[in-house]
Amino acid sequence: MSNANKPATNALLKQAHNNMPMGVADSYRYWGEENTVFVKSSLGCTITDADDQKFIDFRLAYGPIILGYRDTRVDQEVIAAITERGTISGFSTDLDSQVVELMKQMCPNIEKIRFANSGTEAVIGAVRTARGFTGRNKIVVVEGGFHGLYDEMMWKSDVDNWDSDTQAAPKITAFGCGIPEASREHLETVPLNDFAAIDEVFARVGDDIAAIVIEPILGNCGSIASSQEYMQKLRDICDANGTLLIMDEVKTGFRVAKGGAQELYGIYADLTTYAKAMGNGYPVAAFGGRKDVMDVISFGKNGVTHGGTYTANMIALSAAKATLTILNETNAYETINKAGADIQQLLSRVFTKHGIEHKFAGPDAMFGIHFGSQVPHNYRDWKKTDSQLYTEFALNLIKSGIMLEPDSREPWFICESHKDIDLAKLEQIADAAMAKAIAERK
Repeated sequence: MSNANKPATNALLKQAHNNMPMGVADSYRYWGEENTVFVKSSLGCTITDADDQKFIDFRLAYGPIILGYRDTRVDQEVIAAITERGTISGFSTDLDSQVVELMKQMCPNIEKIRFANSGTEAVIGAVRTARGFTGRNKIVVVEGGFHGLYDEMMWKSDVDNWDSDTQAAPKITAFGCGIPEASREHLETVPLNDFAAIDEVFARVGDDIAAIVIEPILGNCGSIASSQEYMQKLRDICDANGTLLIMDEVKTGFRVAKGGAQELYGIYADLTTYAKAMGNGYPVAAFGGRKDVMDVISFGKNGVTHGGTYTANMIALSAAKATLTILNETNAYETINKAGADIQQLLSRVFTKHGIEHKFAGPDAMFGIHFGSQVPHNYRDWKKTDSQLYTEFALNLIKSGIMLEPDSREPWFICESHKDIDLAKLEQIADAAMAKAIAERK
């Protein structure tokens, strides 16, 4: 995909370097001087870059696009809200309860909700509410989960630099500088699907654990999933200990099923965070759950404070209402899941043809690909997969007009518009991309 032959992209990147650190508005949009992408337009499941190269997109902005870019059914509702009602007022509107009632209809785990503007904000609200309700401080997080870019949640197991032969466990390190050591004080980290680690942390500090925060399906770790037994273990130990279970469904919510991952497991959280797919690309998020827990948000003596100027703005809520109505009332999920399953089948044929051991992880709407003989059980297992081959394969796909994240920790996201892609052409491109990746290794 080298930008050497992309004059418009090069000019935009040069200009951007004068205006923004790294030349981008979000650090993860910088793919180097040769590969950084500037998008001119997007429609359905495609994006077109500044130099008019068109891509079939499986990144979908890290997952918010569930129907397709510029879905007119959603956009028309947003346009109506902007032109007939306004964008923001600093007061309540009827949309607030309309969207909550839609969410409650789809998610039986929800009794009350508060809105937010991003997944990060939703997690901050849920964690603060859990601490307020329990009167405790400590939060247990699971390795490989991503819970937003705020200080406490930016202490990570450094699996990238972990030597599994000499180190028992990866070091916990800050995800970049500027994060005070004090922000780590109340955070405990455990590996996914490890019963002994959960027992150990509860035995050690259980009386001060306010909540466990988990992505049931790791949206930043190749859709590696919690086992049914592990999820039940978390539910049981939280119940026994007076700890709250927070499921971070920022990526899985309204994407993998109407009721999110909790519908798939049949195990329900005390609090849940949502964002991404609930607005088909508009910035909207929420957290909610048990009524008695959420009602700690109040101006009372022991109340939790929550708010925000842009919270529940009419752009966000009109988009959420339209998106959730479509997901709730049409066969969109059936279409999305079929497209995802068909794509996995053709990719499997390509990998098998080239003698590449492979496993898929996660639901059809956001599947991960792992080059190895087993589906990883946790983030440490991911380290054993051939992620370098995946990256080489992915970069070859991008050069040929198939957009995805060139890191196997990021799933392939599927939207309703992917039903229209040419599967035979995709298989040909994938075949050539893998052949080239293997040849370049020799």
